[in-house]
Amino acid sequence: MKLLIGVDGSPASFDAVRMAARMVEPARDEVAIYFSPSELRAGVVKQGTRVVDGLTDALFAEARGLLPLEDAAVSVLTSPKSAAVGILEAAAEAKADLVVVGARGTNALQRLLLGSVSRAVVHGATMPVLVARGPLPPAERFRVMVCHKDASSDAVASLVQQVAWPEVTEGRVIGVTESMLAGPLPEWLERRSVDPDTAAIAQAWEAEHESEVEALTSQLATFETQLPAVFRKHPPLVAEGNPGEKIISAAEEQEIDMVVMGRAPNSPLTRWLLGSTSEAVLSHVHCSVLLVPVAG
Repeated sequence: MKLLIGVDGSPASFDAVRMAARMVEPARDEVAIYFSPSELRAGVVKQGTRVVDGLTDALFAEARGLLPLEDAAVSVLTSPKSAAVGILEAAAEAKADLVVVGARGTNALQRLLLGSVSRAVVHGATMPVLVARGPLPPAERFRVMVCHKDASSDAVASLVQQVAWPEVTEGRVIGVTESMLAGPLPEWLERRSVDPDTAAIAQAWEAEHESEVEALTSQLATFETQLPAVFRKHPPLVAEGNPGEKIISAAEEQEIDMVVMGRAPNSPLTRWLLGSTSEAVLSHVHCSVLLVPVAG
């Protein structure tokens, strides 16, 4: 697997390098470290190009030192273009299998800023993107939750199989039923079930609910067989309701370090006004998110 990691010298970008370091196989994988020195050059223009070049070399050396790879397996790339554009172009040119970027902000406002580099890369990439968000998990633990959805299951499983998950990985799988009838019979309907017509509706509700849960449980069991062994040690999580809310809630309850999920293409109008599951998770979850694009 070939990874492209975008760095800018910030702590968040070096956290992204550290996260990527946990997911590579030294004997097999390659890493390209990308840096766009345009902003740095503008900030130290009075000092001349020697200072910029020196800072760039120091940045690359720092990033290299965080990776468990031989020098021959690590390349460095720069571009005069803006960070997001440069990362996307470099990733396409290098035929990267995965792009890794850091998320500077952890509060709601910072995560929702439309102009962030990480968000621009996510929406412009045709390959999987890992948005690494600190703090990094301890060395002895790496909790990863993979989200199942029919439309994205094959693409997600394929990417998960390529990653060299460390032995300390604690993998979980989650699926969410999201129909109108998701969830147990609500109290208001149960109270009215003395009426024959309402009782019939209640029975249909419960039957539909049980059927959906059984079907999803079966799908998750099949999905697990497509994943590495570290994701088959715990029973799948079956949730009911809004997918974004349930995934975010499960990530918090399970103290997840990384969420892996599919991302279907959508229009800016849908994304910002109506929302999407991947957008909701990326904006509100407090851990790293690995998004796998799915063909529309």
